[in-house]
Amino acid sequence: MPVQLPKLNFPASTFKLKEVDGHFSIFDQSRRKFVNLTPEEWVRQNCLAFLRDQKGYPMSLLAVEKSFKLNGKLLRYDIVAYSKTASPVLLVECKAPEIKISQKTFDQIAVYNLELKVPYLMVTNGLDHYCCVIDAENSRFHFLKEIPDFANL
Repeated sequence: MPVQLPKLNFPASTFKLKEVDGHFSIFDQSRRKFVNLTPEEWVRQNCLAFLRDQKGYPMSLLAVEKSFKLNGKLLRYDIVAYSKTASPVLLVECKAPEIKISQKTFDQIAVYNLELKVPYLMVTNGLDHYCCVIDAENSRFHFLKEIPDFANL
């Protein structure tokens, strides 16, 4: 029986799926392996495809689900895009479609950014997307109408 995946607010993309023992997996081009197809993973893979295909982010400069320590606590971000000079420039937090984007989501990505110090933050549940640029000099952020193209970072 084919897997029923929710329609997201991203352009349609083609994904490699496989079923093993009634569980579906999706191929992650960044990690170069099949990973468990959870609702959050569906959003993450669609976001990666969007960044790659629509916004020009090279897959070689996208990191997915990497762990880091902050104040002795092990954390894991969803997606980080790096510049051509290997500086982190965009941090993305993905939530499952049924999870409403809230202040808690923005607080989570802000904590992650204490370590990464990227200029652009994006949060998405696949249905709603928010992106902002950090004005570090004035400790403010400004929401953008669009996610920036890689060429404009």
